[in-house]
Amino acid sequence: MSARGKARSRALDILFEAEQRGAAPSDVIQRRLEKTEQQINPYTEEIVAGVVSKQSQIDEIISTYARGWTLDRMPAVDRIILRIGTWELLYNDDVPDGVAVSEAVALARTMSTDDSPNFVNGLLGTLQTLKPTLLA
Repeated sequence: MSARGKARSRALDILFEAEQRGAAPSDVIQRRLEKTEQQINPYTEEIVAGVVSKQSQIDEIISTYARGWTLDRMPAVDRIILRIGTWELLYNDDVPDGVAVSEAVALARTMSTDDSPNFVNGLLGTLQTLKPTLLA
């Protein structure tokens, strides 16, 4: 797994833990730095900060285009993978669109259910197609 792939996976862990504990993701990062020898990749912190700063826009976009699924109904892991993928796709110009989608699908394949990769791919593929209008 690439360094950025590991950073995405770590960001997923942090965002998931924060959501489950009702904590701020920055507090989860700080606690990990203080209580473990774990190193936090700068790209992990960039993803977490990006998702947090754009979460209301990201959630609105996901809710609009996830036909038949509300955010609350989605498995938590899928919801967070979609947030990361949407942030990379729409708000991080350093990541090519296709890479953002394929990396999110890879996370879903390893971290979620058998149906999740297709769901993530379909939704992010739609967002990729609509990107120019979503950012207008």
